[in-house]
Amino acid sequence: MHTRLKISTLFLTGLTTASTVLSGACSSSSGNNTGEEITGEEILFADPTIYTENGKYYLTGTRNREPLGFSLLESTDLKSWHAARPDSMILRGGVSTFGTKGFWAPQIIKTENNYWFTYTADEQTVLAKSSRLNGDYTQDVITPIDNSEKNIDSFLFRDDDDKWYLYHVRFDNGNFLWVGEFNPATGSLVEGTLSRCFKNDQPWEATAAYNSAPIMEGPTVIKLDGKYYLFYSANHFMSPDYAVGYAVADSPKGPWTKNENNPIIHRNIVGEKGSGHGDLFADNDGNYRYVYHVHNSDSVVSPRRTRILTLNFNKNPETGVYDITADPNSIIKPLISDKTASNDQ
Repeated sequence: MHTRLKISTLFLTGLTTASTVLSGACSSSSGNNTGEEITGEEILFADPTIYTENGKYYLTGTRNREPLGFSLLESTDLKSWHAARPDSMILRGGVSTFGTKGFWAPQIIKTENNYWFTYTADEQTVLAKSSRLNGDYTQDVITPIDNSEKNIDSFLFRDDDDKWYLYHVRFDNGNFLWVGEFNPATGSLVEGTLSRCFKNDQPWEATAAYNSAPIMEGPTVIKLDGKYYLFYSANHFMSPDYAVGYAVADSPKGPWTKNENNPIIHRNIVGEKGSGHGDLFADNDGNYRYVYHVHNSDSVVSPRRTRILTLNFNKNPETGVYDITADPNSIIKPLISDKTASNDQ
């Protein structure tokens, strides 16, 4: 008998913006698939992430517009969003932070004393900090996490034994997922611990819809019942077949076994092209949700639109592994309800 997982503890995830620096939005009067009417503008964050705290949700993501950096939105219901602070910008390029261009793929994590914010800029992963969730994220030393070579799409994971791991992408005639132990005291990788997670070997990971080198990116990792689940996206983001799958391991460094039913989020499942590169979080009822982006339309890729859906976790009693599927009837199209936000995400 399969059991459905319901999580009551809050899960660490990420942030995004709205207000005078939102990210370009489109008017809409339908915020979700539940039939409830909401008026506002669609949120246009790519690579989105949602962080939860005290019953509220905080959204951030890739904006690809001036001012460079990241903005933050706040919500109590995942449907209607507004700026989490008056200017909405929690990190600005050139203001005590590394990077001059390409501010992508953020993540927010809470530690004992600070909030951490990881992101990509100049094709390097970066770690900034703030004493407040909606405060200014800055660096004492302006440097990336690892400047030995280009690396993007950072995701920090803290295990039960307090060991930290940095999942990210490195380039080698394509984009591949890597993991290394992370030293929180130095903000850097532990020398000699880097390893590649897995290769591109499932048909969905490289379709003929868009010609490119192999691409796997956008990692998120959770631990459930002693096993590690690595969610990732594959195909070029401009491909209509950009999609999400997952792999399972008994260790944070693998070896990983990919779900044989990948992808779990794909245009054939959710009804929109380019569905991928997001993050996992637990909602206020303890259910897992996934926030992701889709293409702007069937014919135009950018600016990409933000979506949220529910993931169902059913534990297989024979393997002890959760079978994870997306509920296409749960899709939310989050809207900016704050009139001061207008088209300026």
